[in-house]
Amino acid sequence: MQHNVLIEGVEAEGGWLRERAFQFGDGLFETIAIIDQKPCLWDAHMARLAEGCGRLRLPQPDFRRLSEESRRLCAGHPRAVLKLYWTAGQSERGYRRSAATRPRRILCRTEWPLTSQGWTLRQCEHRLGEAPALAGIKHLNRLDQVIARSEWEDDGVAEGLMLGQNERVVCGTMTNIFLQQGQTLHTPAIDGAGVHGVVRNLVLELGRRSANPVQIGNVTLDDVRAADALYLSNSLIGVVRVRRYESTDYDLDAIEHPLISEARGLCHQPQPWSQGQ
Repeated sequence: MQHNVLIEGVEAEGGWLRERAFQFGDGLFETIAIIDQKPCLWDAHMARLAEGCGRLRLPQPDFRRLSEESRRLCAGHPRAVLKLYWTAGQSERGYRRSAATRPRRILCRTEWPLTSQGWTLRQCEHRLGEAPALAGIKHLNRLDQVIARSEWEDDGVAEGLMLGQNERVVCGTMTNIFLQQGQTLHTPAIDGAGVHGVVRNLVLELGRRSANPVQIGNVTLDDVRAADALYLSNSLIGVVRVRRYESTDYDLDAIEHPLISEARGLCHQPQPWSQGQ
């Protein structure tokens, strides 16, 4: 199909308009921390990517090739961010994929970002859409997060807390959340919206091996306000402690939950470039 395209009033080549990732957000992505030229939690990222392929009915990538290309792209860069896209390839007009879908892999390396030192959390007005079939995976449609993040410009606020349609706490715009009450650690269920973060999964696995596993279930805003400590996690920040949520201040001197301390020590340990998922 020929595309007659104007971009900002200027004629342009339009073959890229056939990309389903551009048209529909049809695809998956992973954001991976690179330390000492090696990935952190690579196998966990690949496992989530494989799960996402199953949910979106996409062929799985060649994990050996992904590993080799990622290693080549990150060579010589001690600390970086690797963004991996696995898209549904190209198609003509309409939602239907071609009979022989040919996914495309795109790898992008960027510099390590500056991170906030004192994590302050605000409440987002925008609610996450509920889609249980997509909950947990990192599909390319992030419009809920984009809309929520547009609600503030204050550089002193590092993250926004997001609710589901039923007013339950789900996650941050780019993080998972943990609440500490005494010796118990809680995290919201990711069953209608949100992402199964690789660091979140690490904390859960450490909990399963311990005598005091993480409690997964409904979390309310009252629970957030009443928590002894609040933590946020993702693959780049690891695990950080929240000092303030709206008008609630948390005691940063309170004893940190041991699962959080253990996960913080593990999530940014560089690992070999595994060739499988």
